[in-house]
Amino acid sequence: MQRRQLFRQLSRAAAMLAWQQLFMSNASAQVEVMPWTTSTNVFSLGVASGEPRPDSVVLWTRLAPLPSMADGGMPPRPVSVIWEVAHDEKFFRVARSGSTLALPERAHALHLDVEGLAPGREYFYRFIAAGHVSPIGRTRTAPDPASRPARLKMALASCQHYEAGHFTLHREMAEADLDLVLFVGDYIYDTELPGMHRRRQHPHVFPKAERDYTLEDYRIHHASYKLDADLQANHAAHPWLMVWDDHEVVNDYTGSGSPELTDKAEFLKVRTAAYRAYYEHLPVSAKRMPNGPAMHLRDRYEWGQLAELWTLDTRQHRGAHVCHGRHPIEGGQALWQCRKEGAASRTVLGTEQEDWLADSLVASTRDWKFIVQSTQVSPGGLRTPLGRVYYEDGWDAFPDARERLLAAIGQPRVQDVVLLGGDVHRHVAANLRLLPKDRSSPIVASEIVTSSITSKGLSEFLTQWMRMSNPDLLHLRSDQRGYVLLDVTSAQMVAEFRATAHPVTLESKTQVQARYVIDRGVPGPRRV
Repeated sequence: MQRRQLFRQLSRAAAMLAWQQLFMSNASAQVEVMPWTTSTNVFSLGVASGEPRPDSVVLWTRLAPLPSMADGGMPPRPVSVIWEVAHDEKFFRVARSGSTLALPERAHALHLDVEGLAPGREYFYRFIAAGHVSPIGRTRTAPDPASRPARLKMALASCQHYEAGHFTLHREMAEADLDLVLFVGDYIYDTELPGMHRRRQHPHVFPKAERDYTLEDYRIHHASYKLDADLQANHAAHPWLMVWDDHEVVNDYTGSGSPELTDKAEFLKVRTAAYRAYYEHLPVSAKRMPNGPAMHLRDRYEWGQLAELWTLDTRQHRGAHVCHGRHPIEGGQALWQCRKEGAASRTVLGTEQEDWLADSLVASTRDWKFIVQSTQVSPGGLRTPLGRVYYEDGWDAFPDARERLLAAIGQPRVQDVVLLGGDVHRHVAANLRLLPKDRSSPIVASEIVTSSITSKGLSEFLTQWMRMSNPDLLHLRSDQRGYVLLDVTSAQMVAEFRATAHPVTLESKTQVQARYVIDRGVPGPRRV
């Protein structure tokens, strides 16, 4: 940035701040804020946007001149920040602007619910603080609710273990023509990889015992991920919708415990820290700020009359594991049939969320209905002479809950439902039947699951065994890393599985692994 341009921006920021101090009467303006500057870039973690509505979008940044420190190297007091949203990248036509305070108790992170925007528009945004101007982000609002846009383009991504490879795939997504990025969990990993599988060293390591995980640990860990240039680029290029999974807290956790931390009080202390750091580092609404160990993540988004998206929480309300630790396969908890796993009371979503989804599916009049959640819903177990082997930390271990979900999808007035997931480190295209294990049962929906950004998948031997055990898995590949491009029109949805070899290097390029089409009115993907 040229010195003259920077001077103009800082002069504008100073004028706005002076105006605020003179004329604004809200509570934040009553706080006496002493000017603070630093020679070190406070926008080291980049910028991001998310949760687009027809008239609003969420903007995020966190001030952190020293991101490897838990406090980011910031002073223990509020810091004033100018924000601007413009129609053009040079900010000649500013649409919305203002000033706010970055607070130390919130890690100097900002979550701005910017309202008063026009529907279906591209915008540019930036922040100014402590003598620095942030990178410029690009975002867009959702279309007018009454309109029917020609198309919706999305990227589906998940599972980015820092140590397992580079985030090159985010660079590709940043350069793609997209309306939305759907990230469906495992944004960070609380676990370390053995040296022989490690492709790069994460600068922060969690304590060995889960009970010792602290807010400071999670803040440093999130910040370390955010320092990746390719990840920053993808956040700055597109608005994101966020879904979490287990590794944002601890591996394989359920609502109130984990396999390694069974003391409920200790676990909820850890979950409190993890949820708070998650909120502080991601482009989610200020309305989602956690209340202790609880955070309201589920939501519903409309894209004109073309599509409706539900983002689900599959962790906070999930029932506890009942057979954990038996017959591990390839490091996961793949188990022989457990007698307790079929208990009707066991849940993944919780009763309230189940009812909310079922009711809102019936009420929806949009062409397409996308259920965005963290993992694979279709059966993925292995047939063996000793019985069926399945992964405990997935929908296979909750068959009654899965049948309730599919019953909600199979209601007479509900059509054109596509489930989108991740977690399992494999590309999947599948039919979803009303009764998943009954081949005579009708197909009621389609499923698309993305592979991982970096995390390693199952061996090809087990993958092929899984496919032979489950005929409704139309496409299944675990040997490559990737993401899915979704191109939605009123008539059909195209899912393009992009993939590259493991591990992902800085020079990796994805290619089309497979392409599937889902025709409106005809549930089930077909290969093209």
